[in-house]
Amino acid sequence: MRRLGKRGFTLVEIMIVVAIIILLAAIAIPNLLRARLNANEAASIAALRTLSSANESFRAAQTSPTYPSALTDLSGANPAYIDTVLGSGTKNGYVFTYARTNANQYTCTAAPATANVTGIRTFFVNETGVIRQDSASGAPIQ
Repeated sequence: MRRLGKRGFTLVEIMIVVAIIILLAAIAIPNLLRARLNANEAASIAALRTLSSANESFRAAQTSPTYPSALTDLSGANPAYIDTVLGSGTKNGYVFTYARTNANQYTCTAAPATANVTGIRTFFVNETGVIRQDSASGAPIQ
C-alpha cells in the first residue's frame, strides 16, 4: 500500500543545497574577477602595440615625418589607423593618455580606469616601441 503524504524536500535538505551553492560561488567569483582583470590588462597591452604600430604607419605616411598630435588623428584618418573606441582614449577598463612631445617623439600611457578593479598595472610605450609596466600605485615607469 502506498503512503499518502506530502512529497517534497525537508528544510535541512534545502539548507544543505543552499550552503553548497554559496560555497561554490565563494570559490568561483574571485577567480572570475581575476580572469576579467587579467583580460583587461592583456587587452591594454595589445592596444598599446596597436598604437605603436599605428603611430609608425602614420609617421611614415607624412610628407614631413611626424607623429600625430592626438589619438583622434589616428582614429579620424581615412582609412583609420585605430578604431574609434581606442581613439576616444578609453578601452577595456583602461584610460589611454597620448602626448606628442615633438615631431619625433611621443608617449602613450595606459592606466586602469579604476585601480585594482579594472586593472592593477599601468603600461607605457613611446617611439622605441618597447612596452613598459609598473604597479598602479604610482611607481615611476623606467
